[in-house]
Amino acid sequence: MTPFDYVVASDVDAAVRAGAAPGTRFVAGGTNLVDLMQLGVETPSHVVDVNALAGRDPALAAVAVLPDGGLRLGALARMSDVGWDARVRERYPAVSESLLLAASGQLRNMATLGGNVLQRTRCPYFRDTGTPCNKREPGSGCPSIPGYNRTNAVLGTSKHCIATHPSDFAVALTAMDAVVRVRTPGAGERTIPFPDFHLTPGDHPERETVLRPGEFITALDLPPLEAARRSTYRKVRDRASYAFALASAAVALDVQGGTVRDARVALGGVATKPWRAREAERALVGRPATEATFRAAADAALKGAVPYRENAFKIELAKRTLVRALTEVSA
Repeated sequence: MTPFDYVVASDVDAAVRAGAAPGTRFVAGGTNLVDLMQLGVETPSHVVDVNALAGRDPALAAVAVLPDGGLRLGALARMSDVGWDARVRERYPAVSESLLLAASGQLRNMATLGGNVLQRTRCPYFRDTGTPCNKREPGSGCPSIPGYNRTNAVLGTSKHCIATHPSDFAVALTAMDAVVRVRTPGAGERTIPFPDFHLTPGDHPERETVLRPGEFITALDLPPLEAARRSTYRKVRDRASYAFALASAAVALDVQGGTVRDARVALGGVATKPWRAREAERALVGRPATEATFRAAADAALKGAVPYRENAFKIELAKRTLVRALTEVSA
């Protein structure tokens, strides 16, 4: 681990000021950042510890009901606390399930929501500093494209990067049209629609989100959404515990009289960012809630998929995962 300066932020404004310095990273749970620092993938010159902020502003680590009926999830809340929160489980089952199916119990007890949506890819070439990687070192190349790519993406890829985004929680937030609340240096607060928060790699895979230097996530807002009460998160992985998704689906359906009136669909494990499948939603709305409709929606969701040597199986796996999730919430 390379040397770095370490400070404990006294309040959000102080954290934002400190975070604006080049080479700075915020740390809360540290379950991803510290891991990457030990590997030499992340080498920040300054680390700002924001854990104490929750003691000074409890809203940063709380779940609160909003006036419009939605929920505000504090960015410093721990994954386990939010996953088991009765209001989250009742109103947004997909969000609860996405949190409780992620990582291990120990990690969920430590990791925060803000850190979860900012976690970085598990692509083995990204984590191995002895190999090239355009995401870690722009312009060095992507050995994953001709090399080992079983766990990599088939949607949203570019000639520079095919790494998947690892977060389960972010997939559920994308489906639910969540909103990211961000404190900005010198400019107060701004909000970002969650489906727009992450970037596809394009020519710059090192740019993963629309966050600007020093910006600090304070909360994630879930809007009131009737369909969310009938939602689920289905995750397929190599083993039942402590594994990242090979394919996953977060879905919410509003079915009346056997016809789909509203649908929200997002995919994980198969794309370079949490993937909103609007083509699938268009294939669902106004049609009967049947297996044939669900299969057509799954075909639409994966229509643009580009397989590589070892991960073509993910296309059919993702389709079956989505059909299974839609079938469960329509029952």
